[in-house]
Amino acid sequence: MKSFDIIVIGTGGGTKIVRPAAALGYRVAVIEKGRLGGTCLNHGCIPSKMLIHSAEVAETVAHADRFDLEASVNRVHFSQLVNRVSAAIDAESDAIEPVYARTENVTLFKGAARFISNTVVQVGDAVVTAPKIVIATGAKARIPEIPGLARVSYLTYKTALRLTQQPESLIVIGGGYIAVELGHYFAALGTAVTFVVRSGLVPGEDRDVRAEFERVFKARHTVYDYTTIEAIDAVAEGVSVTVNHKGATQRLVAAQLLVAAGTVPETDSLGLENTDIQCCPKGFIQTDDHARTTGKGVVALGDVRGQCFFRHTANFEGEYVFQRHVAGTESGPMRYPHVPHAIFTNPQVAGVGVSEPEDASGLIIGMNAYQESAMGMALRSEHGFVKVLFDRTSLRLVGAHIIGPEAATMIHTCMAFLHMKATLSDMAGLMYIHPALPEVIRNAVRNAVQNKKQAVSA
Repeated sequence: MKSFDIIVIGTGGGTKIVRPAAALGYRVAVIEKGRLGGTCLNHGCIPSKMLIHSAEVAETVAHADRFDLEASVNRVHFSQLVNRVSAAIDAESDAIEPVYARTENVTLFKGAARFISNTVVQVGDAVVTAPKIVIATGAKARIPEIPGLARVSYLTYKTALRLTQQPESLIVIGGGYIAVELGHYFAALGTAVTFVVRSGLVPGEDRDVRAEFERVFKARHTVYDYTTIEAIDAVAEGVSVTVNHKGATQRLVAAQLLVAAGTVPETDSLGLENTDIQCCPKGFIQTDDHARTTGKGVVALGDVRGQCFFRHTANFEGEYVFQRHVAGTESGPMRYPHVPHAIFTNPQVAGVGVSEPEDASGLIIGMNAYQESAMGMALRSEHGFVKVLFDRTSLRLVGAHIIGPEAATMIHTCMAFLHMKATLSDMAGLMYIHPALPEVIRNAVRNAVQNKKQAVSA
């Protein structure tokens, strides 16, 4: 048995612990069963956005006639695109191990970690122990129980991002972030994509954003929403999905099937039954507001906690865990700042803070469409808006939601105001560059000012 001061299981968000702890003199064991860098680097945020950018370029060219230009995409070098992105990602991942190798106090173990007890972990033939253990194993694709699914070949986000042969047709099961992002990627490059969704698209979004997204997305894609899947079968063409849509049974056929029905925690092989670590019914590791599990000396961070499912929140949690449980510079509980999110599909979506509740009497709300701005006119926007929500009493910004071009970038203006506890007058008093897209935010704020005045006069 080899003894260390800290064991870190997972090299995604767990990287926030490894080298900083080693720099303080702690002996750190790092365990990773996959490629170094975690899901975001290898199978998630980064490769998907690199591929989606090419899809965005293709879509822009395909609609060039809207700007009085004649252009077309003559050919998609699909395998070349995927191989280029994969090579870039693999190079980033491969660069991590040499860094660990030359970092004093860091020892890398490759393989699956399995707890023998609260303080002892086995990986391959090695057994390691430490008084402090960090679980940062993340999550993986959830595979729903659908009749016939286990008997057919299907893609998940992990394999879809490495698929080098473009499918002529694709059925996507799911309507969340991963489904609409990857479905958009394939569709924009020429694949005929059909979405099969149990409820509605992007269900966690603000209700106005959700309605606008569904309106635009359904106009561009074939979507069977509020649909039950009855059976899946292998056929000569690829795969057949039998669905019940609005009371009618239909049979959908495509060359490939992508299952994007959410994620589950990566805990099934950890041997948690050998520890005091408890999980919720869905398998996510239970933690307190100090990121501590019920196993003495064991903390958890990232997707495996089931709190937030973003790399930026995993990074935040990793930094907290280092400060609280390693460096000792933080003694208080973990307090999230306002957590932003974005969906990189078309239309792009971003949000931060609260959404509009059923009873919005405590809020002042302002909305403005992209097309009602100078840059929106230049973009010939036919959809999209900014929505800002202010507390009626304090007049502080409490939420913002954007759907439309560059939403993920635009939301940062609102993030800063929200973090600084800015008021309606603060946002209204800012000078915005003309003509730039953030003027849509300004116009939404101005509409909120008018709504405030009307509420006062009423």
